[in-house]
Amino acid sequence: MSARPTKRKQPSGTKDARSTAQVIEILCNRIRHGTLVPGQRLVEADIVKDTGASRGRVREALKKLESQGLVSIEEFRGASVRQLSMDEVRQIYKSRMALEGMLAAEFAASDQTALKKRLQGIQERMNDLEKTGDHRRFAKLNDEWHGLIIKASGNQYAAHFLSQLSVPVYRLLFASFYSSQRIDKANADHRLVTGAIIEGKPRAAEKAMRNHIIDGFAALMEMHEKMQI
Repeated sequence: MSARPTKRKQPSGTKDARSTAQVIEILCNRIRHGTLVPGQRLVEADIVKDTGASRGRVREALKKLESQGLVSIEEFRGASVRQLSMDEVRQIYKSRMALEGMLAAEFAASDQTALKKRLQGIQERMNDLEKTGDHRRFAKLNDEWHGLIIKASGNQYAAHFLSQLSVPVYRLLFASFYSSQRIDKANADHRLVTGAIIEGKPRAAEKAMRNHIIDGFAALMEMHEKMQI
């Protein structure tokens, strides 16, 4: 009688090993909630131990976070949460103000009924969030709203420049500190921009978008002062 084949034992932790996407999500959440702060080192061995992911997946996650602007990786020093001075953030917002204002005007001047209708739909969903304090949902819709305006402008060069002008660490932190009053103020700005675009008023759209970016920077500065980051 032949011996029954034995099942090969899986290495411990293989089944539940974290994916690269899960490691990215864990690190983003820690940055969002202030567990990891700008300038803090990200030690691969610690992340492997904390997440249960392989070293290869941790390295891949860190590289992807670097491409997203959340992490800095330096030779001999390793990875750390990206840190920007507030002067650098100010320069980024000034550049965004000029570029996004221009793109809002271009979208308003265009004959893109379907995309304008889509923008209106996003706006209505944001309107429903007023007085709710649902900062996570609002932050997601805010990104969708800005992204649609940038894409609809058809200006690929400006879109590329804007993709390089992100301050993701601060945006992640900022998203967690949206109050219901901040959501209402930001959405009041959104309504002005959306209305001008749908009505085909380029100058009004540009002015409203520039004001919106200025207001966003002022709120970010206020948060920065409170958190002392």
